[in-house]
Amino acid sequence: MEALAQRLSHLDSHVEGAIRVVTFYDTLMRRRVDLPALARASAALAECVAGVRLNGTGRVIRVSPDGRETSAPPLPASTTVTITLDEEEIGTVWLERPGPANLLDEVLLDRLAIAAAAVVERYGPARTTMADPALVELVISADSDEAARARALRLLGFPADLPVRVAAVHARLPLDQVGALICPDRLVKAAPLADVGVILATTLDPVRFPKGVRAGIGAAESPDRSWRQARTALRFTTPRQPVIHYDDLGALALLAEIPQDASRDNTDVTAIAALADHPEDLETLDAYCATGSLRRAADLLHLHHSSVARRLEQLGKTLDIELTEPTGLIRARLALTAWRLLDD
Repeated sequence: MEALAQRLSHLDSHVEGAIRVVTFYDTLMRRRVDLPALARASAALAECVAGVRLNGTGRVIRVSPDGRETSAPPLPASTTVTITLDEEEIGTVWLERPGPANLLDEVLLDRLAIAAAAVVERYGPARTTMADPALVELVISADSDEAARARALRLLGFPADLPVRVAAVHARLPLDQVGALICPDRLVKAAPLADVGVILATTLDPVRFPKGVRAGIGAAESPDRSWRQARTALRFTTPRQPVIHYDDLGALALLAEIPQDASRDNTDVTAIAALADHPEDLETLDAYCATGSLRRAADLLHLHHSSVARRLEQLGKTLDIELTEPTGLIRARLALTAWRLLDD
């Protein structure tokens, strides 16, 4: 590369500078330097503050041209480039140059981003969230033998001595973003499989799932059983309860085992299905079933309790269920849940 730089240097000073920048980073990569060393070298080369941020851990390194990490308030980034690894955005590099950007700043940051991705891939501390779907399928498939499952987990980076939890996810957000939000400081892997996203992690906190995401979380230590449980829990999610842990279903999980034809033939489920064209009635019934209280349902619906009482009275007549009685409330809850599970 250095010989090539000499041969081409007479062509254009900008080209010569760009080649020297490339050579500079090639040398750093051959020396297998870490992220702080990359940032220090970049700041010295650019003669301004250079920064590196990793999305997975939130780690930020800002180094001044004298080689010291700086805590001074950051200037607006004069140039920014995304760090990409395995087609996933894992971070950002930037320069804080007072005044206009240098002609070679973009070349410098492109090479810094490539070098940073190589360091992350080699050492961490952040690994990509998105995983090979084939490996993930090996982990969660009931047909995988234990040796193949263990090898797949090892290739994904999971230690052999920790159980792996599984979540089944429906999300508009990219899976890598969901994974980074729910496991900001721990290893997490995700992959799309057919119509659902799969997330693997040693710890899954239901509270961390972002708004707009529906997720079922498995409880079993075996990934294949945890996956089946996660898929079942996902079926029970609703806009009011978007994240469900399988353990929290208890006996309700048995409803998922009922043949759908049997559910359709049930009188209570049929009556609930007839309300599908009346979303206001369904919302009222859902709020009442979720709270078990007329007044709490009224608070949830932002209505006066007398209005909710009138609605429930009419709904009781339509469904032929005495909703104010404990047995009637149980029937309504079971019928509403069984109806939601149809064709899910």
